[in-house]
Amino acid sequence: MAAVRGLSLTAAALRAVTPWARGSRLLASSRGPQARRVASSSSPEAGEGQIHLTASCVQRLLEITEGSEFLRLEVEGGGCSGFQYKFSLDTVINPDDRVFEQDGARVVVDSDSLAFVKGAQVDFSQELIRSSFQVLNNPQAQQGCSCGSSFSIKL
Repeated sequence: MAAVRGLSLTAAALRAVTPWARGSRLLASSRGPQARRVASSSSPEAGEGQIHLTASCVQRLLEITEGSEFLRLEVEGGGCSGFQYKFSLDTVINPDDRVFEQDGARVVVDSDSLAFVKGAQVDFSQELIRSSFQVLNNPQAQQGCSCGSSFSIKL
């Protein structure tokens, strides 16, 4: 199933041993090359707290999502720098969620996580050793770890 849905082997392994809420599937997270800034929001305050989707993110989401599925971006405590990004496919939009949509691809962020990623870019990167969604150019992050999946915030 991991190959069919385009998930990395790491994500498939984590999904098999990690119980995530809302029955969602985990997708790998890492940092990669610079990305183009493009996005829109279905929220009334579209100019504030924006998440930007790159063309490669939009393309990959359109390939792997089915029906009402979307990519959920969450920030959790943990990782080697204090906070970590978590990506999953989900179908439930909660009252405190913000929806960012471009060309039919949707990324949803809850209001608590949005405070840690507002102004950032969501990208999809394909490398020899992994393919993953990632957060780039996060203006709320002071520094990150070498793997790019965790970060510390600016105080």
